Amino acid sequence: MKTIIHIVKKEFLQFKRDPKMFGIILIAPIIQLIFLGYAATMDLNTVHTVFYDQDKTTTSRNFIEEFKSSGFFQIDHHADNYEDVQTYIERGKSLVAIVIPKDFEKKIKRRETTQLQAIFNGSDGNSASIAAGYITSIVTTFSKQIVKDFIDHSGKKIAASGNISAEVRVWYNPELKTRNFMVPAIVGLLVSIVTLILTSLAVVKEKEIGTLEQLIVTPIKPLQLIIGKLVPFVILGFISISIVIVAMNVVFSIHVRGSVVFLFFSSFLYILSTLGLGLFVSTVSKTQQQAMMIAIFAVLMPMIYLSGFAFPVENMPIPIQIISYVIPLKYFITIVRGVILKGSGFAEHWIDALALFAIGVSILFLSMLRFKKRLE
Repeated sequence: MKTIIHIVKKEFLQFKRDPKMFGIILIAPIIQLIFLGYAATMDLNTVHTVFYDQDKTTTSRNFIEEFKSSGFFQIDHHADNYEDVQTYIERGKSLVAIVIPKDFEKKIKRRETTQLQAIFNGSDGNSASIAAGYITSIVTTFSKQIVKDFIDHSGKKIAASGNISAEVRVWYNPELKTRNFMVPAIVGLLVSIVTLILTSLAVVKEKEIGTLEQLIVTPIKPLQLIIGKLVPFVILGFISISIVIVAMNVVFSIHVRGSVVFLFFSSFLYILSTLGLGLFVSTVSKTQQQAMMIAIFAVLMPMIYLSGFAFPVENMPIPIQIISYVIPLKYFITIVRGVILKGSGFAEHWIDALALFAIGVSILFLSMLRFKKRLE
């Protein structure tokens, strides 16, 4: 035990001699949380719009005014022909173009159905679908108002009929902000960066400067050396998590609703996987540059894509979904979002915690065996 403690002290002394490492551990998580928290959002607050009003009547102007007053649509241009519409869409200046046909007002006064044309820039499918929802809501409200005005002016008495009124209640994220969904997942991303990448770099650095060979010839057992080198990164991982949780609370006012103890316990289970992967990367890398490239492109990026961090796993093809079952970040993000946003705990996430434990222990055990063989 004393040997392991001495190795741990040696690791922290190395960190102390490298100020950049402390910057990565203490400052980088906060910077990344702020940048990703503000950048990682799929909310559509401003829809750049071009109108082509062929009718130019009071009714068409009132219709356009409905878009202005909605707060979502920014009218950048009033086109005079379809060439202008095409230019604005092709150059990316407008997301949507709305064409009001001739006789728009005349058909409405005749109680005839009139059609509108909405042209979308579908290169960004998510923004286009959200904008389409906004337009549908405005058109529906405008149509109902026309019917209501007609009834009021006709003087007819229409007996009220029964209707269904839906009262919508949104739990866990009442404002429906993407940021509230994305920011908790950043905890898993930053823990992965600190533990996986730094572990692989630290071990490979020992190889490059020759200190690892010096440790091998000492009476230190391989298992003691492995544990002594991994324990500091467990501590640093918990420090990063604590910093991120505090910053998340202060900057974005996102509070942990569930058990903080269960959150840290789950973090420890996840760190087992990232430490094991970092240890594995160190066994196949000869330089720090190789370790960095392998850790990012061969391990970290696939984990992010397949974990549900940004893209729902349920929307992926079945073969990809099957692969995602062995991605530890998937289970950790599910736990983090549940604990922070919903206030859930072990009773709701014991299966995810069990999967994290099984994957973490397996990866760490196999990586330790490979690393031990390299030492011997």
